[in-house]
Amino acid sequence: MLRLIGLIVLFAWSASPAAATIAETIRALAPGGLVHVVGEDGETLVSQNADQPFVPASVAKIATAWMAMEVLGPEYRFETRFFVDANRVLYVRGGGDPFLVSEELAVIAQRLVAAAGTAPFSAMVLDTSHFPSAITIPGIVGDSEAYNALNAALAANFNTIHAVRSGDSVRSAEPQTPITPLAISQFRQRAPNGQSRISLAQQDPSLAALYAGELLVAFIRQAGSDVRGPLSLGATPAGLQPVYVHRQSRPLSQIVRVMLDFSNNYIANQIFLQAGVGVGGSPVSLERSQATLAALLETRGLRGAVSMVEGSGISRQNRMTAQGLAALLVQFAPYAELMDASPRGSRYKTGTLDSVSTLAGYARTRQNGLVRFVIALPGGSGRLRFAILEAIEEEL
Repeated sequence: MLRLIGLIVLFAWSASPAAATIAETIRALAPGGLVHVVGEDGETLVSQNADQPFVPASVAKIATAWMAMEVLGPEYRFETRFFVDANRVLYVRGGGDPFLVSEELAVIAQRLVAAAGTAPFSAMVLDTSHFPSAITIPGIVGDSEAYNALNAALAANFNTIHAVRSGDSVRSAEPQTPITPLAISQFRQRAPNGQSRISLAQQDPSLAALYAGELLVAFIRQAGSDVRGPLSLGATPAGLQPVYVHRQSRPLSQIVRVMLDFSNNYIANQIFLQAGVGVGGSPVSLERSQATLAALLETRGLRGAVSMVEGSGISRQNRMTAQGLAALLVQFAPYAELMDASPRGSRYKTGTLDSVSTLAGYARTRQNGLVRFVIALPGGSGRLRFAILEAIEEEL
C-alpha cells in the first residue's frame, strides 16, 4: 500500500511541472489575459481568466468556416446565372459569389460568349434578388475602407476598386482589371491621390452590381462580343432558361482558406449568408444565418458557447466562451489544415479589434501532442499572443 501511495505521489509530482511552468509564464506575460488550453483527451491543461465570455474579433471566422463546411460542403461552388431573351437582353443573376475577381470574370465572359454567340447584346440587366435590397451587417460602417465593403448578391473584386489617382486622372492598379467609368467616378469622389483600394459607396447598394456589370462588359468585349445598350438593375423574367451557369472555379474549401489566411470580412459574410440558406436556397438573410448557426451548434451540444450576429468578427456584439470555442475546435478539426501554420506546425486564426487581440487553434506541443488553445488579450500588441503560443508549444 505504501509503495502504491508513493507511485501516485511520484506521478502527480512528475505530471505537474510543465503545467505549472506554463501557467507561471502566461501570468508573467499577460496577467490580465484569457488563456485556455485543452489536451487531446479533453483535460484542461491551462485556464487563466477563462470564465467570462469574450469578443472574438476575427477568430469568429472559425465558426463561420465550420458552419459553411458543414452546411454547404467543401466542394460547394457558388453560381452566377446568365439568361438571354429574344431581344438579346442579357440578364445576370448574382448568387452571392464572394470570389468574382477580374480573372474569374474574364473566364465567365469567354464561356458566356461561347454559349450565347458573338452577336452583341442589346442591354444588360443585373438581377440582385438573391440578397435583400439593403442588408446591414453589424460592425460594418459606411466608409471607404476595404474591410468595410458592403455584402452583395453581385459584386466584383470583393466589392472594392484598386486604382491609382492623380488629380482627376484615374488608372487601374491591376493589369488584369480594366478601369471603368464607375471606378473613375468613385475614385475621384472618395479616394486620396496615389494608389489605394476603396470599397464601393454603401449609400447606394446598386453600385456593387453596376461596377461588376461594367467589368463584365469590358471582358465580354475582350471575348469578341459587346453590350450595346445600358446597364440596369431588374428581375430575370419568369420562365427564361439560363444560357450559361457559371460555377466558381474555386471550391468552398479554397475560398475558406483564403478567407482565414487574409481574414477577409467580405468573403466571411458572403459565406455566412449563403450557409444560412444552404445549397440552392434564396434569398439570404442575416437572421436565417444567425438561426442556422445557433441550430447547428445546438445539435453538437454547444448551445450558448458561441453567439454571433455576423460572420466576420468585425462586430463587438459577437461573443464566445473559452470552453465553448475549445469545444468548437473539436468540430473544426477535420478542416484545421485550412488555417495558417506556425513554424512548429501549430494551426491558428488571429483576431484584432481596437483593445482586442485574440488567437485560437491547435498548438503542437513538445509533451502533450496537439492541444486546443484560446487566447484573448485586452489590448496589448498582437505579438504578445504569439509569444504565448510559442510558450505553449515549448513548455507543454
